[in-house]
Amino acid sequence: MIDFDKEMQAILHNDPLGLLEMKPKASNGVSTDERLLAAFEEINSFFEQQGREPIASRDIQERRLYSRLQGLRNDPEKAVSLQTVDRFGLLAGIVLPETKPIETVEDVLDDPLGLLGNASAEQASADSILQLRHVSVTSRASSEYVAKRKPCDPAEFMTYEAEFEQVQRELAIGKRKLLPFTDKGDQLVDGAYYVLDGVLLKMVKVHFTSEEKTINGQRYRKDGRTYCVFENGTESNMLYRSLAKALYKDGYIVTDTELETHARFAAGFAGVSETGTQTGVIYVLRSLSSNPAILELPYLYKIGFSSQAIAQRLKNAAQEPTYLMADVEVVAEYLTYDLNPQKLELLLHTLFAEACLNLDIFDGEGQRHSPREWFVVPMSVIDQAIRLLMTEQIVHYQYDPAQQALIFRHKEQSDLET
Repeated sequence: MIDFDKEMQAILHNDPLGLLEMKPKASNGVSTDERLLAAFEEINSFFEQQGREPIASRDIQERRLYSRLQGLRNDPEKAVSLQTVDRFGLLAGIVLPETKPIETVEDVLDDPLGLLGNASAEQASADSILQLRHVSVTSRASSEYVAKRKPCDPAEFMTYEAEFEQVQRELAIGKRKLLPFTDKGDQLVDGAYYVLDGVLLKMVKVHFTSEEKTINGQRYRKDGRTYCVFENGTESNMLYRSLAKALYKDGYIVTDTELETHARFAAGFAGVSETGTQTGVIYVLRSLSSNPAILELPYLYKIGFSSQAIAQRLKNAAQEPTYLMADVEVVAEYLTYDLNPQKLELLLHTLFAEACLNLDIFDGEGQRHSPREWFVVPMSVIDQAIRLLMTEQIVHYQYDPAQQALIFRHKEQSDLET
């Protein structure tokens, strides 16, 4: 009987002309990783040129980039793999869902990939489907735009450590509060404290490299590098807008104490007169929405600021979640002189935080949004608050949602807080 295995081995080993040698054909195709990176780089380029992320506009190219960005945000694996090349923080804050530990046979059946859970860290890193293995080093060079946290110098961190402990004590006794970070920018102040992903941080300073401006009707927002110190002993120089977006997604503002609030007024609001330079306008809007959930609220107003003509900001209100996907009416405008209107807006939002609208709004693409600049507060109270701000008297008042009124702080309460 012929031994086929033996005969086949003889044929393979007796091939003097090399006719049976098969060399793998080099592929000229683009890998999946390269396609993913190239697709995201188009979004990066759009942001770099326009100063904003793409929206669901009538321009088919911009709408295509918008849909692509939303798809990436809804796919944590792809989003995390691209964060090293995310120069503008468009995917900031997205993390992978926690994996369930493999303890039983049922766990293995539910999550077969969990069988790799016992592999070494080095092997897991090498085999991870989230690694861009086929992207060139030059492509990864753009990771310089994404700040990595690194350990602080121990001697330098000692000063900040004492400050963090003090802030934690003040939060515990109510001298400070945690408020949702309600905007993707303009709420970051040098020396202020925030909570990001459950970690307390201090934004020590920011060095702006580009200022806010409007060119041909297009608004470009300011940006630069921050220096942030975290309570866990790390530091970062992440981009200003990246930090703002991360806080907007999963973060909080730590309010000032009353003493700090008074100091800010003394430094930034005292001596203001209308003979100075106009810096912007604080506006109050009323929604013209037909949404029953909005119509049933008798006092619902948006408090915001603008450095340009308000009409320009409101042109597309009906297509923007921040305006509740409806047209709006301007109720009042307050010109600001020689002061920072963003800080004034933040103080008003802090004052009325307990009356903030809690309502989800869905945009034209079905994406959910939670606008945080709308408050259920009578217009007369908003007007009173702004005038008290201008005279530095607001530190003696607090808002009572039950009475829908500003009430005077009792001396005993002020003494406790100071």
